[in-house]
Amino acid sequence: MRLAIRHTTHYSFADPVFHALQRLRLTPKETQGQRIVNWEMEYENAHPELEYDDQHFNTVTLIAVDSGASEVVVTCHGTVETQDSAGVMGRHSGHLPLWSFLGQTKLTRPGPKLRGLLRDLPLPEDGAKLDFLHALSGRILDRVSYSTGQTGAGTTAEEAAAHGSGVCQDHAHIFIGLARASGIPARYVSGYLMMNDRIDQEASHAWAEAHIDGLGWVGFDISNGISPDPRYVRVATGRDYRDAAPVTGISFGTPAQHLRVDVAVEQQHHVQEQQQQ
Repeated sequence: MRLAIRHTTHYSFADPVFHALQRLRLTPKETQGQRIVNWEMEYENAHPELEYDDQHFNTVTLIAVDSGASEVVVTCHGTVETQDSAGVMGRHSGHLPLWSFLGQTKLTRPGPKLRGLLRDLPLPEDGAKLDFLHALSGRILDRVSYSTGQTGAGTTAEEAAAHGSGVCQDHAHIFIGLARASGIPARYVSGYLMMNDRIDQEASHAWAEAHIDGLGWVGFDISNGISPDPRYVRVATGRDYRDAAPVTGISFGTPAQHLRVDVAVEQQHHVQEQQQQ
């Protein structure tokens, strides 16, 4: 499947910025079942400083905001070709060892509410880990409903579980925390999902991956109750949201007062491509 993506991030400041740096993780990965056909990034009131791969093999672009700017617009657009791998991403790669994905972070660490979700689930025996993880995904969605506006970027998995609702980021953190507590390495994934009923999306998407012996990394979209298919585009991975956040940074002068993100994902048909050539 060929997917055309356009992602625009617009943030404004109450007063002109003296100095600001932003880390962008907005370039899709070249990975199992996914190939970048083309990808461009454009900036208004900012300019790129350097590009590098981080410890998770995420492409990171460091940009500097122009001095005196009161707003910044970052526009990414391009085409990604995907294949169906039934959610299986294969062997582990990256600079961090596999065991590092067993350690909890502040955002994933289980408390009593989170651990309560494991109650009555069968233990993840060696030959049944995949079944356990699918059951865990279903349990999370059943107990923690999808609801926007109830949680934020800093909400922990325990807080979301206690609240009983959250968004895809919260579902991923809950799954990761409980998989790790069960002895299964797990990681966070940020990216895009093409919805079948619309082109414009509310925001980028998030899901989780768990490592299973013999299969490697396997994806679980807890919010939608499925494993990723060709409609999904992987952009960044990490131990939690903070490692894979699309935009992070610092500023001197005044913090961002308003942030707006517009995302559009649609299938690009080969017939349309030929007509345009």
